[in-house]
Amino acid sequence: MEFTSIHQMLESAREEGLPLWEAILQADCQSQGISREESLSKMAGMLRAMKEADGNYRAQDRSQSGLVGGDGGKMADYARQDNTLCGPFLSEVMAGALRMGECNACMKRIVAAPTAGACGVLPAVLLPYARHFGAEDNKLIEALYVASGFGMVIAARASISGAEGGCQAEIGSAAAMAAPALVHLQGGSPEQMANACAMAVKNLLGLVCDPVGGLVEVPCVKRNVIGAMDALSAAQMALAGIESRVPPDQVLDAMAEVGRSLPHTLRETGKGGLAATPFGQQYMHREE
Repeated sequence: MEFTSIHQMLESAREEGLPLWEAILQADCQSQGISREESLSKMAGMLRAMKEADGNYRAQDRSQSGLVGGDGGKMADYARQDNTLCGPFLSEVMAGALRMGECNACMKRIVAAPTAGACGVLPAVLLPYARHFGAEDNKLIEALYVASGFGMVIAARASISGAEGGCQAEIGSAAAMAAPALVHLQGGSPEQMANACAMAVKNLLGLVCDPVGGLVEVPCVKRNVIGAMDALSAAQMALAGIESRVPPDQVLDAMAEVGRSLPHTLRETGKGGLAATPFGQQYMHREE
């Protein structure tokens, strides 16, 4: 069973009397034809891979282009200071997002969540959350199921491809997966998870995909940071009882429409936006 709407997903859990993550797990088992144990093992492997990627980061590494590398280390160093602007938790989230994005640019093993270019958002919020709030792996795995369920609906109803829908479909989708995962970890309701997803999407609606040189580096790595911040703010608003005035499924439909409306120059072609700046053009033609 694959969910094609948030409403359907929440109704399925309600009708079966299951926590939302459990209903998503069962749907995964049905769609893949695997056992509960196999599904849980695969999700545990995803969490393990996220931890390993974060742990294998090296601040001295640089991407082949030379555009990316070291910023995750700089932010981690700053996070250890006593007078950071955003405090230790948020600073650690930012450092984690940068680290994972740089690992991807340096061709290291990461977890596409939902894409390689947006790989930093989920681990950047989940791993620091576990360290600061004491969440065990089993709770993080539950949160990953929540994230995957919302990601499934986004992929079916809108897009997770920058070439199809702009960066709103990559970083925006990642934030919209991470926000309900955080709500779950905080003990929020499925309705709050849905509102967190919708608000995270709305906050980044229309975000363009304009990679310099056509590489998943600039501005992609730093956009993982804003995706993580978006997820945290959307989750906190939802937990406070704030709702998306536009119903979540309608938000995703709007996301799909906006993606279709973006010119091709702003959909991963490297021909518009930041890619078209003098710096971007100079980098593009550096070897000519």
